[in-house]
Amino acid sequence: MTKVSIVVPVYNGGRYLELCAPSLLHQSLGADAYEIVYVDDGSTDDSPQRLDRLAAEHPHVRVIHQENSGWPGKPRNVGVRAARGEYVQFVDQDDELTPRALERLYDLAVRNNSDIVMGKVAGTMQGPSRVFKHTVEQCTVEDAPLFESLTPHKMFRRDFLLGHGIEFPEGPVRLEDQLFMARAYVRAKIVSILAGPPCYIWNRRDDGGNTSSRATTPEDYYGHLRTVVDAVKEVIPPGPLQDHLLRRSYRVELLRPVSEPRVLQRTGPNLERYFTVVRSMARESFPPGVRDGLPAISRLRAHLLEEGRLDDLVELARRTANIKPRLTVDRVGRRDGRLHLDVTVGMVRPDGEPLTLVERHGRLYLDPELLAGIPGAVDWEVPHPLGHAHGDVLVHDTARNRWYFTDGDLRPCIEALGDHRHRVVVRGRTVIAPETLANGEASAPGTYTVWASAQLLGVGRRLRVTGPNAPALPTDGVPRTRRGRTAAGRSPLLVVPDWGGPSGQLRLSVAPADRTTTSRRILLSASAAPRLRRGARTIVNHLPPDARDKVRALARKADPWTRAGKK
Repeated sequence: MTKVSIVVPVYNGGRYLELCAPSLLHQSLGADAYEIVYVDDGSTDDSPQRLDRLAAEHPHVRVIHQENSGWPGKPRNVGVRAARGEYVQFVDQDDELTPRALERLYDLAVRNNSDIVMGKVAGTMQGPSRVFKHTVEQCTVEDAPLFESLTPHKMFRRDFLLGHGIEFPEGPVRLEDQLFMARAYVRAKIVSILAGPPCYIWNRRDDGGNTSSRATTPEDYYGHLRTVVDAVKEVIPPGPLQDHLLRRSYRVELLRPVSEPRVLQRTGPNLERYFTVVRSMARESFPPGVRDGLPAISRLRAHLLEEGRLDDLVELARRTANIKPRLTVDRVGRRDGRLHLDVTVGMVRPDGEPLTLVERHGRLYLDPELLAGIPGAVDWEVPHPLGHAHGDVLVHDTARNRWYFTDGDLRPCIEALGDHRHRVVVRGRTVIAPETLANGEASAPGTYTVWASAQLLGVGRRLRVTGPNAPALPTDGVPRTRRGRTAAGRSPLLVVPDWGGPSGQLRLSVAPADRTTTSRRILLSASAAPRLRRGARTIVNHLPPDARDKVRALARKADPWTRAGKK
């Protein structure tokens, strides 16, 4: 039985096919359990010959050649209809799957009889997404933020797609992925989410050839957005759920041209053209409940948009562009072989003062200092200050460009500042356990940086976790080194934390403890000392450019953590 069919639309893929193919050909699921269906959409380069060679060399590869349709929609639909697998996984010609992706996704699908399985995405086109913070066995659009992930790089039960007639629009249609996913999400009975190690590597092409980068007009783009909105309305009746599902399109797509940075980059007729198009759609396609459920500053933007106040939108964007996050590390400690961090994140205005709420007669109003002189924003009430507020601590694998969420949430709360002023912050304890950081899989050797993200009052920011005034870090490694193997059969890890780099960011150097000599442990623990690292940086920075580059290259080459992982 063919468990999974990988469907790959191809048009003039050229050398990118050689980069993508190895990740598809050697999946751990086993060549007898899956197939790769390439659909060549009338390529004019040597892609047809490349694909035919792959099919001749690998029995689980099939190639379909067709006339050019101008967009990925038709070849994807042809691939689904020709597929033999129980499930279909879409992959673009310039992307990759990780080695165990199909096996892990299919196991989750079968365990839950899922209609859709979403695997974590990494790569140069994808940052961290809270959708993949935890593995979720079963969910729907009613209880999970599925609309925050609208790319089709997922696994679908083939009978689900065919039974509901869910297809991609064919031809040059913008937002075709969003339309396909909207139609699928609102009909899916069971959706599963796989967190942990990434499954899909979504890459930005170095020649700028990604389909999503093609230019369009506002009339065309937002005309296609209407079809996405209509696809939701077709299945979900008016009410709170429909408002909830449409909110992402309003917040992300509709408000983008009237928010920073774009509203500050466009001027004159070009800006007015975008403003006219999105205002018309806001007033015609979105029920009031969509706008009313937005966080404070986003809801203010929506109000100014629908009232036709372009100048006020521009000024609001100027000011919010300079709102910055402020983080304090309240406590650092090690317990049970894990690093514990207590942090607080808030927002500050351009003048460095906290972004506040002012209380008058039992009601809260958005910071009058921020809004002073913006006529349409006077006395902007904030009835739900903690709505949509959240925060996280993340760890970034710098060598592989992968993001992981740590254990524990930063919870929003209102903090009194005195004189009827308050601020919204996220605060809490997070736990960093490198041995299980990737949802049960041990971290690979290398350097990891620690970040925090916060979404407060409609302002989202990500920042480095730095420690200029933070408590001292433990210097004996996290977790404590030990002989033998862990209970799960993995080699124990030696982890040395330090405040490093020009900004003093929290970093973790990770290596297998049983492959790291005592002298290396002492060296790395010593080099984690901030004074020593600052001194070394000062010396290197004063070297001539050629010598400085050579020293840095040698330092990277001699990194004992990377070398330990290769033994």
